[in-house]
Amino acid sequence: MPRVVAEKADVIPLLAEVFREHGYEGATISRIHDKTGFGRGSLYHFFPGGKEDMAAAVLAEVDGWFEQHIFEPLRQADDAELAIGQMFDAVTTYFRSGGRVCLVGAFALTDARNRFGAAVGGYFARWIEALALALRHAGASDSMAVALAEDAVLGIQGAIVIARSLDDRAAFERAMQRIQARTLVWKE
Repeated sequence: MPRVVAEKADVIPLLAEVFREHGYEGATISRIHDKTGFGRGSLYHFFPGGKEDMAAAVLAEVDGWFEQHIFEPLRQADDAELAIGQMFDAVTTYFRSGGRVCLVGAFALTDARNRFGAAVGGYFARWIEALALALRHAGASDSMAVALAEDAVLGIQGAIVIARSLDDRAAFERAMQRIQARTLVWKE
């Protein structure tokens, strides 16, 4: 018997894992139903637009987490270097030391990008902007801050891919330490 969803928020984390595991294209309604245990009626009650609404809600949830735990702390930091270090710690935890796919990145690599381009592009742009702002507050020039922020986000995404490909979480953690050190290299 399918589970009944009490709140829309109850199903979003489960949907996220289905999209992480199967991608947007592979996350069929049947697969979503099977993997989450939620009935189709419950799913369509909260997501009348079907899979597209589900994916949009998942992307919004991920974006909200990053806004609260990564972007806003970088923007508001009194101690920019501390905030940057905390960003790397939070990212390492969020991606489970490279064991968890970046859902936004995964959507960026497929045809799903055409459907969710604004959400995908906005997520990465705001991450780079927030990190560049913190780097400027720490004393980096404008051009250096943007370059370092882009390199850091690129490096983090690459570290996720490599760690997952090699099934080596330690590789992710080593990469994160190197990326963090390079992000603050301008101070030397």
